[in-house]
Amino acid sequence: MAHYNLRFKSTVTKDMRGIPQADVVRILARIENLRENPRPLDCEKLSAQERYRVRQGSYRILYTIEDSALIIEIVKVGHRREVYREI
Repeated sequence: MAHYNLRFKSTVTKDMRGIPQADVVRILARIENLRENPRPLDCEKLSAQERYRVRQGSYRILYTIEDSALIIEIVKVGHRREVYREI
């Protein structure tokens, strides 16, 4: 299977500033796993958009997939209470 390239929106860095370092490490590992399987069993397609989300503890990772170009773009990372508010 082909490996996807990762892209991050510029706002993702800002999103991760308030997250504890131990959680950031786990989130980044989860994002890295998306390279080999962008649609793992626990991912969910968001209903109103062409975006997907995966859970990492209390945090959510929102991303888009471009299969033709083999690119995954990380759109937003945040706590489950707040991540869906500004999308």
